[in-house]
Order: sequence, then structure tokens, then C-alpha cells
Amino acid sequence: MQAPQQPYRLNIKRGKKLADASGVASFLQQSDKLSPLLPTIKRNLSLQKECGNVLPPIFDGCEVLNLADEQLVLSTPNASIASKLKQQLPKLQAHLQQRGWQINAIKIKVQVKRTIEKPVPIKQAILSSKAISAFASLKSSLPTTPQNADLKAALERLLRRNT
Repeated sequence: MQAPQQPYRLNIKRGKKLADASGVASFLQQSDKLSPLLPTIKRNLSLQKECGNVLPPIFDGCEVLNLADEQLVLSTPNASIASKLKQQLPKLQAHLQQRGWQINAIKIKVQVKRTIEKPVPIKQAILSSKAISAFASLKSSLPTTPQNADLKAALERLLRRNT
């Protein structure tokens, strides 16, 4: 038994606007290969919304993967959330059954998403010509000793980058 039909809204960000499901649905209907996916996508979105309503704090990072043979498959981003979600499965299953979904089992899969962190830009101060000449005179005035070798090398790199 399917849940009652409701209007769907996808939260796909395009700049500052949200695309609604009618645009996505019309795109999927245009292709003969993609159009059979539309009912499954709508069903999964509806299940995603239902699960989010029952378990809002836990279910934020989770997704509905599939519903087949009365078994719901959910994904979680890590094992910690999976164990917390596992404790809430009886509550979730009872709620979904009450709402008309034929779900007799819920399976959890941990799927760690690869996140590529943007490298932090290195802040580099822009030195004035007066500062550059001061560093150059400091480098030339330092005696050449083993204790000053690292400092002189650092000053040399600084001057090379800023000239």
C-alpha cells in the first residue's frame, strides 16, 4: 500500500533558488530511459520526508536508499548515527506502518561520503617596499653562523616571494 499522494518539493539549490519537483519530473518524463524511475523517486522522497518527520535530529544525514520486498534500506553517514538510528527503528517502523507503508523490516547501511575539503588559502601579507628593504638589510647584516642559517634562509625565501 502506498502513502497518500502529496505534492513533492525537492530542495535542490541552484544559486539562491529552489527547484521544485515539477521541473525535475518534467525532465525525467522527457527521457524514455529515465521516466520509469519517476514513481520510485517519488516514493523514496515521500519515505524520506516521513522518516525525517519521525526522527528529525537523527535522520538529518540519513537517506532512504530503497524499498523492496517490504524491506526499507536506509543509509547513514557513520556508525555512530547508525547505532542511534538502530535504537529508533521500532518507533520508525510502527509510524510508517501506521501511515500505510508496508514495511516489515528496516536495514541500515553505513555509507561514508567522501568529502573533499577545500584547501585553506594561505594568507600572505603584502609587504611594502620599505618592509622589503628592511628585511633585505637584516639578512645582509646578520653574521653567517650556524645559529643564523635558518633565519637567513627564511629571510631569503621571504624576499624571493615578495620581489
